[in-house]
Amino acid sequence: MEEGFYLKKIVLCLENGGEEAAFDKLIGEAGRYGIQVEGMPGRLITPDYCGEHAGKEQILYITDMEESAVLLHACHMPVLGWQKGEGHRFGGIPYVMECPEELDLHYLERVYRRFRDIPWDIARTERCLIRETTVQDVDSFYEIYNDPEMVRYTEELYPDKEQERAYIREYIEKVYHYYEFGVWTVVWKETGEVIGRAGYSVREGYDLPELGFVIGTLWQHKGVAFEICSAILRYGEEEFGFERVQALVRPENAASLALCRRLGFAVERTVKEEGKEFYLLIREGNCGTN
Repeated sequence: MEEGFYLKKIVLCLENGGEEAAFDKLIGEAGRYGIQVEGMPGRLITPDYCGEHAGKEQILYITDMEESAVLLHACHMPVLGWQKGEGHRFGGIPYVMECPEELDLHYLERVYRRFRDIPWDIARTERCLIRETTVQDVDSFYEIYNDPEMVRYTEELYPDKEQERAYIREYIEKVYHYYEFGVWTVVWKETGEVIGRAGYSVREGYDLPELGFVIGTLWQHKGVAFEICSAILRYGEEEFGFERVQALVRPENAASLALCRRLGFAVERTVKEEGKEFYLLIREGNCGTN
C-alpha cells in the first residue's frame, strides 16, 4: 500500500442508501487511516454540484447511477462506477467495479491518482522508491544519460528535451493508463533524487514481458540494481501474474549479465535486434534472488 494517501474523502452516491452496508469493510479500513466516508443516498449529481465541488477537495465518488458517473467524469472529478449485473453499464467511465466487498484503499488511491495525474507508487525497497515517471523527471534523465557509458547498451534520449517530454506524456497516456505497468522512475528515498529507470516493456515480436533497467553511474556498484529489479519482479508476479520474464542483454555487457543471472535469468538463445546481437535470457517465476 502507498505510504500516505492523497485521497482524503470517499462519497458513496448510491441510488438506494440501504446498499451502503456493502461497503462496511471499506468504511472500516478508511476509518483506520483517517479517510472520511460520506453517504449521499438517492441524490443525483447535478452540473451545479460539480461546479461547486470540482477540484476543491480530495474526493473519490463511488456511484451506481450512470448519469451521475458520466457527469462526474465529464467534470474531471474522480469517480468509480458500481456495475450491478449484465444489464448495468457505464459508458466511457474508465474505472468500474462489481464487488464493493472486495474494495480496498490501495485500489481507490490509485483510481484517485489516475484522475488527478499523480504518479502511482509501484514499490518501495530499503533505499529506493519505484514510481511512475512524470514529465518533471526528464531533466534528471538527461543528467543520468549524459555519461557516455550509460548509452553503450541502452537507447539514447531524444536530442531535444521537449521531444522527450512529449514522448513521456504520450507514454503515460498510452502505456500506464492502458497496461498499468511500464518502465518506471527510480528515486533515492533519502534525498528524493532520480537515480534511474526500471520496469517492464512489451517488445514487438516477443511474447513475454521484458525487464529493463538503467541506474546512474553515481549509484552503481552499490547493489541498487539488484534491489530494485528484485522488487519489480515480485511486483510483476503478484500484480500481473508474470511467471516468465525475459531480458535482452548484449554479450559484452558483463555487469548486466551477472545481475540477470543473480536474479534467476538463464540464457535461452542469441537473437538480433537492429543489427546487434543480444542474449535472450528467461526467468521462470519464483526463482530465488539471493
